[in-house]
Amino acid sequence: MTVEIGYALFSAVFAAAVLFGAVAGPAYVFGLPPGVRRAFLAAGAVAAVLLFFARVVSVLVRFGRASQPSQPGRTSPDS
Repeated sequence: MTVEIGYALFSAVFAAAVLFGAVAGPAYVFGLPPGVRRAFLAAGAVAAVLLFFARVVSVLVRFGRASQPSQPGRTSPDS
């Protein structure tokens, strides 16, 4: 379970950072006015936070639904 939580957090941080850069980056690249730049930064921050939580929840829910072997060392209940 610990590895799954770490994976969920790491992948969520990475995805949120990429999304923030994609949304807020053009504000700096194209030298937009300060008001527009703030709007891009706010939109990027909101989108990144939403993506972070959605990614963490989706990974952990998917992990919780995965069928686990009934006995340690066994690959399926029929073995």
